Amino acid sequence: MHKDPFVFSQLVQFMDRNHFNYLVRKYEGDRYVKSFTCWNQLLTMMFGQLTNRESLRDLIVATEAHSGKLYHLGMGKSVTRSNLSKANEQRDYRIFEDYAKFMINEARKRRIDKIFELEGHVYAFDSTTIDLCLSVFEWAKFRKHKGGIKMHTLYDIEAQVPAFVHITPANVHDSKAMLEIPYEPGAHYIFDRGYNDYGNLYTIHRTKGFFVLRAKNNVQMKPRTWKRRLARGIVSDIVGTFTVYKSTKVYPEELRKVICIDPEDGSKYIFLTNNLTATASLISELYRNRWSVELFFKWVKQHLRIKKFWGTSENAVRVQIYCAIITYCLVAIVQHGMKLERSIYEVLQILGISLTDKTHLRDLFDKKNINDVKDLYGSSELNLFNF
Repeated sequence: MHKDPFVFSQLVQFMDRNHFNYLVRKYEGDRYVKSFTCWNQLLTMMFGQLTNRESLRDLIVATEAHSGKLYHLGMGKSVTRSNLSKANEQRDYRIFEDYAKFMINEARKRRIDKIFELEGHVYAFDSTTIDLCLSVFEWAKFRKHKGGIKMHTLYDIEAQVPAFVHITPANVHDSKAMLEIPYEPGAHYIFDRGYNDYGNLYTIHRTKGFFVLRAKNNVQMKPRTWKRRLARGIVSDIVGTFTVYKSTKVYPEELRKVICIDPEDGSKYIFLTNNLTATASLISELYRNRWSVELFFKWVKQHLRIKKFWGTSENAVRVQIYCAIITYCLVAIVQHGMKLERSIYEVLQILGISLTDKTHLRDLFDKKNINDVKDLYGSSELNLFNF
């Protein structure tokens, strides 16, 4: 006889329910609630994420199939479509937003891994647009016949988990979200060309942080010093100031301009940075690792349910996105905490068909039981998170 609790219940044990209850009390999430609490709502949403449910109806059908197990899974005695829909529409999304921030911090603390041997953290900042049907999501108007929202993400490259997530309407320019980043002294922030906002870059400089920005081709600088001995692939490395009056007004300090050539396709890259001591090769390597945030967006859209939403209001959409982030961080914490020799993708695939089994997690992920998950599922997906 199996004595272990359900797999889903074992996963939930890695979560801090006391902190979640504190947030529920803070935002009065369970006020006038009799049975289907915010905790039940969170676990139901996470169950849908892990089992890849396509719609609210699909999620309810899946829970009804396990109606006798719902109480032991933590979802309450029953989950109805009306209860879940009403909860997503009306309960304050900030409960789930703040808990997502808490889970992000927990995952980052557990997944410290110095790749570049720099004193501070290394972050990549970028955004992804999630398209929405304008006739259904009228509040998310983007263009005349198109709706959408943007998920701006500060991605911790070394821990390989998001450090900060900010959701805005899709018509908000990427550089505007730079104002929301919680900058840290000594950290490096990597940006693509859409973030050529020198005022925000100067804010990073004043907080004693560092930035690496892919600059536009027409950037003009007056050099003060330049290096003559350059590493392979480095075309130019100078330190100077901007020559355009408007640029010097918002960024009056010296900065560095590095030009390099990609050996694979011969493309030229121009970088601006306020790190005047690092090697040009390191600056180039930092930017090359910015691609990990793009792969994170691709991975999230493919494997977590944020492309098809289970509610139409802005509050419901935000709740679902933050529940997806909580789910991702939970799996990352479990994978690292149990020292699993599997990628996060493989962990998710196994969990997706095992949540209602009574198997110990250690036995569930034992490679002796399942030798190759990708062969089992016939998947050729990009395996981004191999730790």
